[in-house]
Amino acid sequence: MKNSRHSMPQVNAGSMADIAFLLLIFFLVTAMIPKDKGINRKLPAPCPPGDICDTQINMRNMLEINVNSNNELFVENEIISIDELKAIAVDFLDNNGDNSCDYCHGKNLKTSSDNPKEAVISLKNDIQTSYAFYIQIQDELTKAYYELRSNYATAKFKKPLKALTKEELLVIREAYPFKLSEAELK
Repeated sequence: MKNSRHSMPQVNAGSMADIAFLLLIFFLVTAMIPKDKGINRKLPAPCPPGDICDTQINMRNMLEINVNSNNELFVENEIISIDELKAIAVDFLDNNGDNSCDYCHGKNLKTSSDNPKEAVISLKNDIQTSYAFYIQIQDELTKAYYELRSNYATAKFKKPLKALTKEELLVIREAYPFKLSEAELK
């Protein structure tokens, strides 16, 4: 009587680990790694323990910007388009309301900021605000500061902003400090 067990052909699985390893290396090498960039902002220094770090800001020195869930932009409770934001920010920052700024070219309005060193932009957005619109707002505010700093660099140092030394850049940043207060999302 013959053996009732038939021998089954065996599959050589010895090289399966090698193949899996090669596929893993192939996908790691060919995969594109996203290069997302964040928003370049210098965060304020944390408050030392035991100190009271509650800064009082005069309301005229604060430009309130609000964005709702429909991506509608409100500045001082008036709806505006994104294209108007840069000009409004420049006018607010360069106002020279207290006449203490000898390099400002503002309108000296009593309803706007005292000077660029006191001016703060407050940004509040809804949790449903689109990321793209939020970045557009950040870009417009950055353009406003860049324009003011560039004009000041040309007037003070007689050269463009990109050609300044580190010491000169510090002078420019001190003249127009980027003060942006972002409220928590609601």
